[in-house]
Amino acid sequence: MSRTLIRPLIAVLALLTASFALAGKPADTKPADKAAAAAAAEKPVEPPPSRVRVDTNLGSFTIQLELSRAPLTVSNFVQYMRDGHYNGLVFHRVVSNFIVQAGGYDKNLSQRSAIRSVANESGNGLSNKRGTVGLARTDAPHSGNAQFYVNLTDNEELDPTPLRWGYAVFGRVIDGFDVVEKIGKVPTGSGGPFGKDVPLDPVIIESVTPIQ
Repeated sequence: MSRTLIRPLIAVLALLTASFALAGKPADTKPADKAAAAAAAEKPVEPPPSRVRVDTNLGSFTIQLELSRAPLTVSNFVQYMRDGHYNGLVFHRVVSNFIVQAGGYDKNLSQRSAIRSVANESGNGLSNKRGTVGLARTDAPHSGNAQFYVNLTDNEELDPTPLRWGYAVFGRVIDGFDVVEKIGKVPTGSGGPFGKDVPLDPVIIESVTPIQ
């Protein structure tokens, strides 16, 4: 073979070797690296707090959450809290010697959307005693979403029986129950879509914040 043919052949072989080397070179970012970066970017799941403070224009009270007894209801309530859902809402239903209820309406009694509901946990062994906090709902047993109530007295008729669902208790007021009682004594009347039990002067939730 002549030298004039050998030199082009060597050049072609060198070019092919370089091409194979490039084809086998890994990409700058491996799929595993991308997955690790995505995992690092994800926020860690924050556990629900054990207590929350409800600040209103009439004072503040603290709720001890019963996570072990009502895990779904507590997690649901805490997520609405973290979403800022409760800020600026009012206690729209006050029934003396029964309950005070909030979590659904603003001071103009316009309803704030709450599309996430939760399974009924009323069979958790907690009773609707004075000072406990429960999840409000319609007649449909699993319709509870963001609205909650505080029992002003013992209301065992809200507990479940073998023949019907009850109203799930998920917390209790451990500090500031005098504020809850103050809310329970405000004058009420008709307002917005309600024919009765609406405070004539709005009782506003300014914030709900976690306490570890």
